[in-house]
Amino acid sequence: VNYCSQRPQSGLASDAPICPSSSRRPSTWGISPVEPSIHLPLCHKSLPEALILLLSSPRPCTRQGSGVSVPGSGATIFALSSGHGRCGIAVIRTSGPASGHALRSLTAPRDLPPARSACLRLLSHPRSGEPLDRALVLWFPGPQSFTGEDCAEFHVHGGPAVVSGVLQALGCVPGLRPAEAGEFTRRAFAHGKLSLTEVEGLADLIHAETEAQRRQALRQLDGELGHLCHGWARTLTKALAHVEAYIDFGEDDNLEEGVLEQANSEVRELQLALGAHLRDARRGQRLRSGAHVVVAGPPNAGKSSLVNLLSRKPVSIVSPEPGTTRDVLETPVDLAGFPALLSDTAGLREGAGPVEQEGVRRARERLEQADLVLAVLDASDLASPSSCNFLDTVVAPAGAGSPNGNSQRLLLVLNKSDLLPPGGPDPSPNLRPHLLLSCLTGEGLDGLLEALRKELAQVCGDPSTGPPLLTRARHQHHLQGCLDALGHYTQTKDLALAAEALRLARGHLARITGGGGTEEILDIIFRDFCVGK
Repeated sequence: VNYCSQRPQSGLASDAPICPSSSRRPSTWGISPVEPSIHLPLCHKSLPEALILLLSSPRPCTRQGSGVSVPGSGATIFALSSGHGRCGIAVIRTSGPASGHALRSLTAPRDLPPARSACLRLLSHPRSGEPLDRALVLWFPGPQSFTGEDCAEFHVHGGPAVVSGVLQALGCVPGLRPAEAGEFTRRAFAHGKLSLTEVEGLADLIHAETEAQRRQALRQLDGELGHLCHGWARTLTKALAHVEAYIDFGEDDNLEEGVLEQANSEVRELQLALGAHLRDARRGQRLRSGAHVVVAGPPNAGKSSLVNLLSRKPVSIVSPEPGTTRDVLETPVDLAGFPALLSDTAGLREGAGPVEQEGVRRARERLEQADLVLAVLDASDLASPSSCNFLDTVVAPAGAGSPNGNSQRLLLVLNKSDLLPPGGPDPSPNLRPHLLLSCLTGEGLDGLLEALRKELAQVCGDPSTGPPLLTRARHQHHLQGCLDALGHYTQTKDLALAAEALRLARGHLARITGGGGTEEILDIIFRDFCVGK
């Protein structure tokens, strides 16, 4: 092949005109030299297929390490992994090259137990020989362990004195030091046991407080988001191989026809997929951090009673006097399995004093920021001026929607249904769909929770179905960067710039799963872990 041959310059069509270029680079396709044993099977492949194999050829191991350095990775670390406080069983783990020595030191004169088998051992202080506890010990030789290093676990009785004694004994073993927050998981990431998205899924699983959060975290820990990104990256690798092949072998008879058209088609499909994920309205982030649910209504409609009922604790003061709540009171709650930040607001009315007016202003501000509004009215007083004004200014605009087609989600709740005559007609046949509720008796609460579940499933996404959600702002950032790079690819008229745009897009996808991440970003992610995980 003549590497000083001419390069296409005017678009991504196979019949593009050729003009000379004096800045030819060696045709290595941006990869390191490949062993001869990898070259042999490529002789029977077409050039684009050969490039795809070279660009994405795996190493002999099943999973590559992240290439990220771990501070103090040569040391052996230890920590309590099961949390502090009295408990039946406490788990203390070690990771590093001296784990086997530490296990022998505390169980002397016994030898190491069989790998991944629990054995009962008497733990003794390595210096004084004083008995510490009778515990189950496990030995996990690397790389078949959580971190990829030699690991040991001590399942001891959970009393503070026992745990403290074992930790002090491990601190006396040469080469061991206490672990930092998240250091076990960071070592697992550095040794390729977890991708960065799986690390984030593990952190979310540890912090999950609701059923929906647990389901979403498990899906991410299982690698669904990472697998999706890897699939997109393979598509980009294939498209890049086609473009590179046309650049380097555009005049070669062995080059298949239509390689650029195929690359263009794959890029267009990928743009559609990325655009669909970026239009998820931050559902994954809401599922992780909680949707903002604002309870609003006129004074004395029972807003504070509803907040207390949903949160199952006395968050707000309840009084028959109108205007009791004058500020925004917020509490995190589990609503029908979804995380939510529930806000109790001041009653919306005019002509109040300066303090209450400020509360009303803050209430209206929260309404604009809400993901979901619980509009509360007194079912026995729907004709009052305050109720009519609330229906006209808050409920009606939410139902009509905004000019761009996005309407605010709102549930209309008619409280104090216990004051209505039994068996009487619907007090509001002309109102939009609504729910009857009595905060006093609890009647209608099940129907409200079911309605909340459906609304929050739309706001946060259903973690049990559909594609994996984007749970962090950095996921959105890199997907948008990838989509922007693909936009440059479709607009450029120079094949060299087109190939560079594909490399940039592929780099953004790699950063989602951990490739090319900066130390500062990694520090932020692993800082959320507790010591011992």
